[in-house]
Amino acid sequence: MSVLPDVLASGHHSVSFEFFPPSTEAGNRMLWESLRRVERVAPTFVSITYGAGGSSRARTLEVVRSIASETTLLPVVHLTAVGHSIAELRQIIGQYLDAGVQDVLVLRGDPPGDPNAEWVPHPKGLTYASELVRLVRMYGVSSVGVAAFPEKHPRSPDWESDIRHFVAKCRAGADYAITQMFFHVDDYLRLRDRVAAVGCHIPIVPAIMPATDVRQIARFAELSHAAFPLSLARRLEAAQGSPADCHRIGVEYASTMADRLITEGAPGLHFITLNRPTVVLEIHKNIRNRLRSAHALPTAL
Repeated sequence: MSVLPDVLASGHHSVSFEFFPPSTEAGNRMLWESLRRVERVAPTFVSITYGAGGSSRARTLEVVRSIASETTLLPVVHLTAVGHSIAELRQIIGQYLDAGVQDVLVLRGDPPGDPNAEWVPHPKGLTYASELVRLVRMYGVSSVGVAAFPEKHPRSPDWESDIRHFVAKCRAGADYAITQMFFHVDDYLRLRDRVAAVGCHIPIVPAIMPATDVRQIARFAELSHAAFPLSLARRLEAAQGSPADCHRIGVEYASTMADRLITEGAPGLHFITLNRPTVVLEIHKNIRNRLRSAHALPTAL
């Protein structure tokens, strides 16, 4: 059985890292070098993404199977409903369980090719992430995570609707949530307060993507509808001629975010690595003392 739900509910901050399954042999070597580096800091778990419509399905399965059998890392595998029939989803869940993976992060998923295109459910598939949570739960997995959106899901017409769908995922059996990338801590705090106000108290783990390349991060922010701070964009643009300065700016901004999130009671931190963990490991090092002191605080004051 997985220890993940207990860790997330214990008050001890989780630290996790997100990777994607590579499509080339060179990319695979880079991934494994990165996983071994991350393994040294003993994270709570690592998550492996899943391409839209199952485009990386076989590679995702191969990666999580190898992580489960060849490392000390706990793999959490992503699973999306888009492009799949219920029968296909059952088969995929069974493959994950056969591979020894007991922890699944459930997402409805974006339309393949264009994340902003109209979302059309598979004719024999599912419409909502809550339905996929319920399906995964039927197979007795150890933990189920879901997505949360600090700036509201881009397809939600209003906050009331967004929170209603989030609570539906919790009631379907979600143990915890990981947020979409964001850059303003107050957005995370407002989301957490909105969820708590309707009586839902699962841990919501903030995801951090360091901004060291202004063009790359602006593109990711556009796809995810995350508000990219103008002041940060200007600093990165001014430093474009110096990779070292861009690195320093990105690490500094993300470390400040991480420190405040822990201070404000976030249950952990989830780092998006893009399979290059140097920057996130530096941020982790910067906040390690904060994490240790937070663990040492009394549970009641």
